[in-house]
Amino acid sequence: MADRDGIFAGDDPFELVRAWMAEAEKSEINDPNAIALATVDGGGLPNVRMVLLKDIEDDAFVFYTNYEGVKAKEIESAGKAAFVLHWKSIGRQIRVRGLVSREDGPQADAYYASRSLKSRLGAWASAQSRPLKSRTALMAKVAKITAEHGTAPNRPPFWGGFRIRPVEIEFWANGQFRLHDRFRWSRDSVDNEWEIERLNP
Repeated sequence: MADRDGIFAGDDPFELVRAWMAEAEKSEINDPNAIALATVDGGGLPNVRMVLLKDIEDDAFVFYTNYEGVKAKEIESAGKAAFVLHWKSIGRQIRVRGLVSREDGPQADAYYASRSLKSRLGAWASAQSRPLKSRTALMAKVAKITAEHGTAPNRPPFWGGFRIRPVEIEFWANGQFRLHDRFRWSRDSVDNEWEIERLNP
């Protein structure tokens, strides 16, 4: 496409995401890898929350969470999810929609081991999304987990990653007078070639 140059240039959307992320890391104060992750419940009612994108693979995006929480249950029920990365500091965003599968093998173990000890123990202690009597009760549970698992806890069986393989990625850059630049990469399935088109603002 003749006019897809500059910040939109390239033949690999994942490389383009990495390039935009690297640029955002220079100016975003906190968590340039924060994504607004959208799922739907059994009745089709949407849910959205912020999580951290932890890996951009050659053909997928990976984040980690508790498998017993609401987001995980909705993902596993639908098998699909969407997210948006938004960087106000550089006036850009990326929207992704795709199919989701678990990442609960050695890669999840390695990421879990790389987290701070308190975060690892917190993963054991939190019954994510379920009612909590008090903050004191949570901290008591953390203390109990610490006594049980020590300073080298293994990854909980109910905690791991999700891999989103996209069928659509949209790159958006802010333009003057709200005449933004938008390019959508889409494919019918995760095994097909990408089609690229410019969209109206």
